[in-house]
Amino acid sequence: MHDINSDWYDGDAIGTAIFNFSRKLWPLPRSISGAGLRQTLAEIAHLLPGLRTIEVASGSKVLDWVVPLEWKISEAWIEAPDGTRIVDFSNNNLHVVGYSTAVDAVLPLHELQQYLHSLPEQPEAIPYVTSYYQQRWGFCLSHHQREALAAGNYRVHIDASHFDGAITLGELLIPGESADEVLLSSYCCHPAMANNELSGPCLLTWLAQWLMALPQRRLSYRILFVPEMIGSIAYLELQRDSMRAHTIAGFNLSCVGDERAWSYLPSRHGHTLADRVARHALGHLAPDYQEYTWRDRGSDESNYCAPGIDLPVASVMRSKYGTYPEYHTSLDDLDTVVTSRGLGQSFAMYQRMLEILEQHCYPVVQVLGEPQLGRRGLYPSLSVKGSSAPVRIMLDLISMADGNTALVEIAEACGIPVWELYPILNRLCDEGILARSGSLPA
Repeated sequence: MHDINSDWYDGDAIGTAIFNFSRKLWPLPRSISGAGLRQTLAEIAHLLPGLRTIEVASGSKVLDWVVPLEWKISEAWIEAPDGTRIVDFSNNNLHVVGYSTAVDAVLPLHELQQYLHSLPEQPEAIPYVTSYYQQRWGFCLSHHQREALAAGNYRVHIDASHFDGAITLGELLIPGESADEVLLSSYCCHPAMANNELSGPCLLTWLAQWLMALPQRRLSYRILFVPEMIGSIAYLELQRDSMRAHTIAGFNLSCVGDERAWSYLPSRHGHTLADRVARHALGHLAPDYQEYTWRDRGSDESNYCAPGIDLPVASVMRSKYGTYPEYHTSLDDLDTVVTSRGLGQSFAMYQRMLEILEQHCYPVVQVLGEPQLGRRGLYPSLSVKGSSAPVRIMLDLISMADGNTALVEIAEACGIPVWELYPILNRLCDEGILARSGSLPA
């Protein structure tokens, strides 16, 4: 599974491995259905034994939606009047409007223009355009290239078909000691764009490998690789009752590959365990992060947190989708936007958040009154000015260990990262002064 010669806390090596995997997946023509999506899931499955695929047939009613026809595309191109092939799907899979219908025609330039998409404000970029639920065809190209088109007749050719098939979902269940689950979901339906969205599924692949490699897990993990929106909707149609019963926290992984920013999108309620963990980790590790509101949502969190489903799902991102200039264009690439360092940093952030969840508990004191720390070797035997300072945090932890206050809340009250409390809590539990309480096994 783990294909790097380092431990799981070598951010540089892990970031490089994730980046290299991204390059491998880059050429695959992903969409919400079809061969590119299945090939992507197959590559992930090579690294994640146990990943299973679920096919949801076209026409299936899933919540308020219907699974669309499957799309297959073999080739697409535009030939100039002189016979030169000026736009070719094989060179960049953003060149075709996603889910385009088949066409083979000759059109004069003025007619062709209505089927072309470009960005005058970003003239060097190829835009990402899709039409999943209404049949049409079209091509995308840079505005510079579009402006250079000469008058004349152009041949347009798209070899594509729509048929009764399926969308494909990837699911990996990693069991722990508890039935309580953490949901980690990402989408793998976007063509050649690096931050949105190769970074999410590639990072999730490595997080899943790390979780599987842990010698002990208190929590169980539900790992999902789905086509955005319709994939999470379809999965909820199948599994929402189980997820509602067992999910204690969840994250939607998207746009996690650059180094420019840290962003946090809360759950709909904004005060779930996932929200608390995200704010805590970001507050100590990336205090300049940008916090958005639920109204800024735009991905699968909309489905996971929808009324009646109400899963506790938040998102921690680097530059949030829709906020960086390269978003949904060919400029969102593996050369200038996503970096191995950015991916490694995101791995470390999510690793820290998942460790907080693994350690989540409600400490409860086991002795009546102030415990005698000295006879347990936990307090200085000689009382001089300042001698108690090193044990102040220990004393504060004991004083707030009422069985109703979470460990992360105690850390926040003390003004320290929760991970600094782990060795102290362990020592106090070993000495019989504290015990872990809550829904998780002690």
